Amino acid sequence: MIKCSLIISTYNWPEALNLCLQSILQQSILPNEIIIADDGSKDNTGKLINDFKHLFSIPLIHVWQEDDGFRLSKIRNKAIAKSNYEYIIQIDGDVILNKYFIQDHLFFAQKKALLQGSRVMLGNLISQQLIQNTTIDFSLINKDIKRKENGIRFYLLTKIFLHRYRLPSKKPKYFARGANMSFWKSDFILVNGYNEKFEGWGHEDSDLTIRLMNIGVEKLYFKFAGIIYHLYHKEEKTKNEDMANKNLLRSAYSDRTTKIETGINQYI
Repeated sequence: MIKCSLIISTYNWPEALNLCLQSILQQSILPNEIIIADDGSKDNTGKLINDFKHLFSIPLIHVWQEDDGFRLSKIRNKAIAKSNYEYIIQIDGDVILNKYFIQDHLFFAQKKALLQGSRVMLGNLISQQLIQNTTIDFSLINKDIKRKENGIRFYLLTKIFLHRYRLPSKKPKYFARGANMSFWKSDFILVNGYNEKFEGWGHEDSDLTIRLMNIGVEKLYFKFAGIIYHLYHKEEKTKNEDMANKNLLRSAYSDRTTKIETGINQYI
């Protein structure tokens, strides 16, 4: 069995992280360790993590950095540098995992490949209900849920779609969201991890994916398995940040960049 580290990024939303951790406790297969990549949350997040530590039979590690703006690339590099296992499964702290999430990622993991999963989108009303009731129990029949097709778990369809990227699509194949992704730590280190020039919201996951693809890692289209349910929140981004990160992304694509200078090398 592949040994894996589950990396969870979070920032000042312990109510959502509570539900996320509850869903990990119910996994059919636990990861070998959980590492919380915390981009500067207040003390209530640390308290929540400490409260959960005694509930897990595996290490639950809190990696925190000072709040100095949106620095997701940096905190993910720091967290992955602390990881002890060969395979990295990466999520955000505002998702609820299907019971078989870890099992599915490990079952479909392949050498020189990364898995990019999708999300079921929970609406504002059902998200607030789950948070207020501190429960992860809900039905996909609920009308306040979008992209319900992403909640279907069916391995035969997963195998059919795995090497066939969605067509037609407005998004390029390297487009990625780090809320549901897995890859080999050794591949991540080869490209020097996340590019810490990305600050503010967006595109750091696509940049990582481009550089992994440039060293021969195949991006696999992970559908009908590895299911997550994303809690509703407004996306916080500024036009200037988005444009700066888009320019970095374009450069990585046009220059066929592989290894960047400022990455995980600072922490290992």
